[in-house]
Amino acid sequence: MRFHERPVFPRGFSCAARNCGLKPAGEPDLALFYSEAPAQASAVFTRNKLPGAPIVVGREILRKGVLRGIVVNSKVSNVGTGAQGIEDARRMGRAAARELGVPEDEVLMSSTGLIGRRLPIERIEAALVGMKAELQSDPLVGARAMMTTDRHPKALSLSVGEATLTIVAKGAGMIAPNLATMLAYIFTDAAFEHDVLDRMHWHAVEDSFNMLSVDTDMSTSDTCAMLANGLAGPVPEEEFAAALRAACIRMAEMLARDAEGATKLLRAHVTGAVNEVDARTIARVIVSSPLVKTMAYGGDPNTGRILMAVGKCVECEIEPDRFRAWVNEIPVFEGGVRLDYDEDAVRRALSGDPVDIRVDLGLGTARATAFGCDLTHGYIDENAAYSSS
Repeated sequence: MRFHERPVFPRGFSCAARNCGLKPAGEPDLALFYSEAPAQASAVFTRNKLPGAPIVVGREILRKGVLRGIVVNSKVSNVGTGAQGIEDARRMGRAAARELGVPEDEVLMSSTGLIGRRLPIERIEAALVGMKAELQSDPLVGARAMMTTDRHPKALSLSVGEATLTIVAKGAGMIAPNLATMLAYIFTDAAFEHDVLDRMHWHAVEDSFNMLSVDTDMSTSDTCAMLANGLAGPVPEEEFAAALRAACIRMAEMLARDAEGATKLLRAHVTGAVNEVDARTIARVIVSSPLVKTMAYGGDPNTGRILMAVGKCVECEIEPDRFRAWVNEIPVFEGGVRLDYDEDAVRRALSGDPVDIRVDLGLGTARATAFGCDLTHGYIDENAAYSSS
């Protein structure tokens, strides 16, 4: 399985980007994605109880299970805006549908950025006029317009038989399951029935974006949509599902590594759990722990923080005398007891990228991996003045 050196779109997909005044002139802040053919569509949205207007409207649109386009703006999330925000989201989708010449119930809208401010909907509507003529084949063009505090645009692609699989995403902070604060759009020209597509999508998200945590804060705007327009014909389900899972994990790692203030990817691998729930819970807790995250940032060989993080999972089955842990394959705990390891070696391991923490509970066969990052001064600086940036 090889990822393309530079991401490309599958057959029939394209995108365009413009500045509508949300970012400084010259910086794109509005993206439009288009499928030449109707695409079977699946979506996973945030479970936050106070979701943004695009989530409310998007859930209605996805009942049809078909999409032709996606329109995305950055800087303003259209969250906490009430009935007017719902109408603005609908207007945004209608304007994109008019421009693309497709039914308005086949366009998904997303907004990302500051909570509690209304969209400048008239500016968005005006900017969408003429964008269809600017559609082109580079996924990074759309990815760039979606960025908020991201340091670089995120897109990847790979071939699966005769088909192509592409993911375009953004996300840097307010990231925790479920999902993570992110917008992620998966495009493929493979042909699948809707129920098959939906099943593969959910399974891939469960092992990737739902195992991603930057700061434990669940966004109000999380969206992961998948579109399959079928222009490449059928692809074996098992082969495609494996590629989809690998691509989603690769993108989850890209999001973690580019998190606000992050300097490295942090992964927690848990094995030997009695069930999958315990394995997933413990892995998430490790990458979410502020003390583990600062240990990784500072290269501090204070590995007792790993033991603490695992032990605070009080609903999970854990037996101290079976607990083992490693940092980048250096054993640091055996039978629940700290080993006499070389602290300089652990310091060097923690100073690299990525940092892999492995824990074995010695109780069963369940396993899970979670993705996160270190916690730095940069995260504080970014979020202490977010509304002013």
